[in-house]
Amino acid sequence: MYIKSGDKVKVITGKDKGKEGIILKAFPKKDQVIVESINMVKKHQKPSQLNPQGGIIEMEAPVHVSNVMLIDASTGEPTRVGYKVEDGKKVRISKKTGEVLDK
Repeated sequence: MYIKSGDKVKVITGKDKGKEGIILKAFPKKDQVIVESINMVKKHQKPSQLNPQGGIIEMEAPVHVSNVMLIDASTGEPTRVGYKVEDGKKVRISKKTGEVLDK
């Protein structure tokens, strides 16, 4: 998967199209990611030890990785991701600028 936790992405399709956020968690086996304040859903929670009040909470739901696009840090625009081997290490590169995305 070309996206990792901590990457800044832009949603390219769906109800949150155009919004940007940071990847909180990635699920490579399901090809899904959780993006900060994107795809918010309401969940009914029973009272528990952690949440004695219970009630309705809002939380982020996973989004398919094909619906988000990585943002190039240098230009601030969405870009496709390519791979390249530098110094014996596989690194991600921006298809628009050709710059290395991994620090």
